[in-house]
Amino acid sequence: MSSSKPDYKFAIVWRNVFVFLLYHYVALQGVYYILSLTVQWRTLLWGYIILLCNAQGITSGVHRLWAHRSYKAKLPLKILLCVFQTIGFQNSIYEWARDHRVHHKFTDTDADPHNSTRGFFFSHMGWLLVRKHPDVFAKGKTVDMSDLEADPVVRFQRKYYVLLAPTLCFVVPTVVPWYCWNEDAYVAFAVCGMLRYLISLHCTWLVNSAAHIWGTKPYNRYIRPSENVWVSALTQGEGWHNYHHTFPWDYKAAELDSYSGNMSTAFIDFMAKIGLAYDLKTVPPAMGLTLGWWEEEKHSSDHHREAGRVRIPAGWATHGCCVVCVLYCGGKYPGAQLHHLKKELADRKVPDRPNGERGRL
Repeated sequence: MSSSKPDYKFAIVWRNVFVFLLYHYVALQGVYYILSLTVQWRTLLWGYIILLCNAQGITSGVHRLWAHRSYKAKLPLKILLCVFQTIGFQNSIYEWARDHRVHHKFTDTDADPHNSTRGFFFSHMGWLLVRKHPDVFAKGKTVDMSDLEADPVVRFQRKYYVLLAPTLCFVVPTVVPWYCWNEDAYVAFAVCGMLRYLISLHCTWLVNSAAHIWGTKPYNRYIRPSENVWVSALTQGEGWHNYHHTFPWDYKAAELDSYSGNMSTAFIDFMAKIGLAYDLKTVPPAMGLTLGWWEEEKHSSDHHREAGRVRIPAGWATHGCCVVCVLYCGGKYPGAQLHHLKKELADRKVPDRPNGERGRL
């Protein structure tokens, strides 16, 4: 596992600094147009609809479908989510998923693109304003991306991304209000284009920053990701981050079967109802209900550090993390190690919990 190098210094990318300053300047103009009642209500509604679609492209699309493979989607849904994700202009599906897989495998180390141990600002947006740490490139090469390289939707978007992203992120949101109800073109651009885009960016960034710094840790107290209800509300369910980093393959990205604060789960469930989503992966209830009783076990935790710095909980929680390791990270282990993990899982016994109660940390 990588460690911090004392001779590493941030190399600021001034072009990115200038671009983001310009983005925020135009977005603030959008705020002014809203507060001064310059913008039409139809334009505001249109911007909100675009924002919701954009959010689903990030949460249900590139995050839960392509980065974590927590469910499968038929071609029409893949195309829809690809369009929604392109509206977000947060890099192509391939690049977004690659960085996110690196983030999970090397969470909060030098190899993590948005390492939260460097502070709130760095993990929020500062990582986009400086050159990446060398470990990000070195360790990133160990991440398997063959599934996305074989996906025709991902390949198409990646090939034409430079053209598709600006068109769907800025041009279409601006032209529709201007053409359909005579909104001022610059007002439409500032509100539906730039302000909506910046809101989407900052909400996504909060998962990397706030949800790695503030919140509770009922599933794994040895990692920084936390349960943050405010981030969940702003990101349609991405803030239940302690759970998500413990069980990254759960399509709900949360323990509870509740749509409150997790509208992305509602979206995926609806798509499953109409037959466009299937093979939804989730944690068995017996596994989730016993989480909270924890212990460190050196032998097993060494395996999990290789897979993403996940420590080992006791009892059924131990079974749970081993299942995660076998199902989600199995491809990263040599055959002998994977066989050992399966045998270790089979040999473990579930200890009784005191009074049958759920433990709390």
